[in-house]
Formats: sequence, structure tokens, C-alpha cells
Amino acid sequence: MTAYRHAPALMADDTRAELLGLLDGIDRLLQRLEQAGETWSRWIDAVDADYRASARNLAHYWAMRGVDLRDLQQRLAAFGLSSLGRSEPHVEATLRLVRSAVAAMIEDSWCPPPPCAVGAEESRAVLDRRTVELLGAAPPGRSTRIMVTLPSEAATDSQLVHRLVERGMNVARINCAHDDPEAWRAMARHVRAAAEQTSRSCLIAMDLAGPKLRTGPIAPGPRVVKLRPHRDDLGHVMAPARAWLTSQSSPAPPPEPGMVTLPVPTEWLARRTDTDVLALYDTRGAKRTLLTSQRGVGGIVVSTDKTSYVASGTVLRVYGADDAAEVGPLPQHEQSLVLRPGDTLRLTRDCSPVSPEPAGTASIGCTLAEVFGHARVGEKVFFDDGRIGGDVVAVDPDVVEVRIGRAAPEGTKLRAAKGINLPDTALPVPALTDKDIDDLRTVAEIADVVQMSFVQHPSDVVRLHDELGRLGGDGVGVVLKIETRRAFERLPHLLLTAMRRPRVGVMIARGDLAVEVGYQRLAEVQEETLWLCEAAHLPVIWATQVLDQMSKSGLPSRAEISDAAMGERAECVMLNKGPHIDDAVEVLDDILTRMADHHYKKTALLSQLHSWYRDPATADVP
Repeated sequence: MTAYRHAPALMADDTRAELLGLLDGIDRLLQRLEQAGETWSRWIDAVDADYRASARNLAHYWAMRGVDLRDLQQRLAAFGLSSLGRSEPHVEATLRLVRSAVAAMIEDSWCPPPPCAVGAEESRAVLDRRTVELLGAAPPGRSTRIMVTLPSEAATDSQLVHRLVERGMNVARINCAHDDPEAWRAMARHVRAAAEQTSRSCLIAMDLAGPKLRTGPIAPGPRVVKLRPHRDDLGHVMAPARAWLTSQSSPAPPPEPGMVTLPVPTEWLARRTDTDVLALYDTRGAKRTLLTSQRGVGGIVVSTDKTSYVASGTVLRVYGADDAAEVGPLPQHEQSLVLRPGDTLRLTRDCSPVSPEPAGTASIGCTLAEVFGHARVGEKVFFDDGRIGGDVVAVDPDVVEVRIGRAAPEGTKLRAAKGINLPDTALPVPALTDKDIDDLRTVAEIADVVQMSFVQHPSDVVRLHDELGRLGGDGVGVVLKIETRRAFERLPHLLLTAMRRPRVGVMIARGDLAVEVGYQRLAEVQEETLWLCEAAHLPVIWATQVLDQMSKSGLPSRAEISDAAMGERAECVMLNKGPHIDDAVEVLDDILTRMADHHYKKTALLSQLHSWYRDPATADVP
């Protein structure tokens, strides 16, 4: 083995000059850090004492990233020194350590840097502690928690909640935009019981709805359902259409998800047998038959080989018997506007139901009145998660006209109650609505964490703190949902305001954020948010459309598996509800457990690999 020992050597003049240049560059950065501490002093002084060092580090990171460091990074790397690429959680400590290393190379002696408030080890310990305080203890095998949005059924199905906790849910998210306080309390009881039964940690996060900026109603269509058999490419029936006959007064759920339900009189249903054949004329006057095939709990399954349109009031007759009944009230068919590139859409203050086939220009209501006083010509407008987009071309007190630029050539459907995004428009809308303030009573009663939607200004955070204090909810953690362009642009101010009280985190709401900043910028904005939160030592929740296809269909796409693996860089990953949500939790748990050995934030962890290490001596050489 070769022995290496230090030996003094003469340094070339150009090498010495380069090192002196590096020293000067680092000193200029340290000076920027000192100035940033003064610039942000009022904000730093206002944070909770436990966050003071983190707030100062955030200001340091803001200062360092205010200049282009790429040239300095390359020059440092050429000497085998840190290129500052992982300095987020300990900016000053990293710079001073690198400075000492450069000085040691010049002077041929090591002088340790002065101690800093936040060092590398301390920063990780602080973030870990705050993550536990906000999101609960880390599960065995992984440090990234899993948050799951509970469906409405979680209020009545305790076994569903138990399965989610058992498979890896660490935080249960209750969306206050749906259901009511009674249902929320039932969900919370089921979560607490499941956590106790499984001896696992599972906290409760409640998500405030925030102001609703959505499309208004569209006149509903007829009360009609379509029964359509499955056919092959030649038109041959491969499987009949099936429907569920159930009591009109006491309906029972169908035996299969998505099966069409036909309500009928209870007494008539009780007389049906598995061998009955039912006759009807559908809405087109076509004669059709339904075969009864399977009796279940609370109803009977019928099938047909022919496409049938069945409406409320359609008469069902029994072959061979004088026994008829009418189909009861069916749900009204949801209708939509169809918009194409070049069309004009009128957004109106009036939220009365509109016709899906207007005689002139299409129009639809807008639920947020502030839009009409603040939208300006030339600003962008997006609908339904960005599927439809356009530009404002005219504004008056009650109407905003939008020229559609983004839509499918054959037309894209716009339905009622779909989200509207105005990323260019300054809307003076507080994040807390009257409903949110009412909901905070339940939050203070049952939640561990409250998630604030539509936060855009530090005053929004102050008001939430005040309301929680008034309700005795000082112990409830606060998560800021970053879902608008303005929230992202004001992120340092929002974080420092939130840090005035303990238990703080951030959610990257990637769905709305992608629409607001543009899909092309989402990856960049996502990264910058992660970096800034790491500088503030605050936990991050990676949210929206994680394993979305798997939750809905049971089969993930390759792209969303990679996306889920990237979520390991956050402290928590959120899954939305779906029919296969328990399977998605299990898969995400496996992905995050595997990734825990390979990555921490931006750092690759070089654990021992076993993939290729067969003994070369025993392998055949071709």
C-alpha cells in the first residue's frame, strides 16, 4: 500500500492567484450574508425564539442566491472543494468552512472556522425534530411520511381507515370543502382508533377550503341513463349492459362500482324473481328487454344486449304478468359547454344556470365577485386545471370576455364548478372565508394540523394565527399551501410570518401551481420551494397527482412511479382518494422505503450496492 504524507511544496503563481480570487469571492458572499441579516432583521426578530437561527439562515440563503454562483462553483470544484450545491440548511457554516479550506491551501496551515448558529449536523437534527412535531414520528424504514386524503366513506367505514393506517398512512387529510363537521369528527374517531389498534402514529390534518373561484352552474340535462353493452371491433356483444334495480324509498348500493342504478317501487321490486323478463320502450321509442339475472342485498341485477336509454318515468312491464312499474327519479344528466380555439367565453357575475347550447356567445358564471373589478385586458385565464385557457379581451363591471386559445381543435368540455385560475390578476381576496372561520372551530377541536388554502399575503397567515388563538388552537400546526404564483413569489415573507409560532410546514400544491406558473416552470418552482424550505428547516409536503392513476385504476404509470420516488426529497408525500387508494399507499410505502437508502434531499447516499456484485472470477468471459 502506498503511503501518502504532506510535504511542503512551492505553489505556482497562477494557482496562488486563483486561490486568492476564490477567497475574495467567498468574502464578498459572507458580506452579503451580513447585509441580509440587517435587511431582514425586523422579520427575523418577530419569529418564535426556536426559529431565530433558521430565519437567519433563510435570509442568508436568499442573499447567496441573489447572485449567479456558477462560475465560483466551477472554480471551487476544480480544487476539490465544496461547490456550495448542498449548503441550503447551513449557508454561513458552509461558506466559512470553504473559506478556511482555501486559506489552508494558500498558507499551508489549517485554521478552523468560527462556530456558526447552524452547522450541518445541527440543521438536519432541527429539521427532523420539527418534522416529528408537525407530522408525527417517522415510520420504520423511511423518514418520509405518507398523507392520504380521506374519502367521504371514511366517516362510516372504519375498516377502510384501518386498512390505510395498516398499509402506511401517517397523516389523514380531511378536506373541509366536502362533508360536514359531524362527518369530520367521525373520520377523526376512526383514525384515532385505527392508530391505537395498530400501534402506529397517524395524525389528522384538516384542509380549509379557502375562497372558491369556480365556474357557475350549467342547466342540467334530462334525467336519463344509458345502458350500453360491451362490443368487440366487429360489433358483436362481448358482455351485456347491466343495471341495478333497487328500492326507490330505501335504495341499496349496487354490487359493482359504477353500475347504473334504476330506482323502482319497493312493493314491485319485492315481487321480482330471477327468471323475470322486463319489457320497456326507451326514450327513442325502441323496444327493449331486460333479463333479471342476480338478486343481491336490497335489489336485483338486470342485463340487456342492446343499447337502451332509460329515463325517469320509463315503464317496466313484466312479460306474462299484469305487473308494471315506473322508473323513479334519476340523477339529472350533467351538461357542459364545448369550447374551441378562437371562441369567446363570457364570464358573468350572474351565476344563474346557463344553457349548454347558447344561441350566441357562450357564457358561464364566476363564483368570485372580485374578478370583475380587477381583471384586465391581456391577462391570462385558465379553466379546469389548465385544460382550457385564454386571454381577457374585454372587461365591464359584470362581464369578463375571454378569447379561448388553449382547447382541443374538436372542442374541450367545460363543466360547472370547475376551477378558474387568473395568475396575472391581483385579486384582493383574503385566504380565510367566513366558512373557513366556522370550520376552524372543528379544526381546533379535532385536528393536529390545519392546511391553509389560497394563502397569498403575510396578513393571511397573521389572521389564521389570531383565529386559532381565539379558539384555543395554539397547539395546532400550520401548513401553508403554495398554490398560486403570488404565494410562490412571496414565499420568504410567508415563511417568516408563519414562523412566529411553532409547528410550521409547507405544502407544494403542484396542480394549481402548475396552472399558475405554467407547466414548463413547475419543476423549477418545485425545486426552489424545496430549497427555501430546507434553508428555513421547515418540513415540506409533496402533493397533487402522486400515483394518481394507480389510485383510480389500480395500475401506475412509469412516469408517476418516478415522480413518487422523487417525493422522497420532501418530508411527506400526499395521495388523493380513489377506489384503489389502499393499494397506492402500500406501493408508495415500498417506494419511499427503498429510496431512503439512496437519497437525502439533494444528496446521494452511497449505501452498499448488491445489484452487480457477483464474483467476477466465477463469471463466464465471452
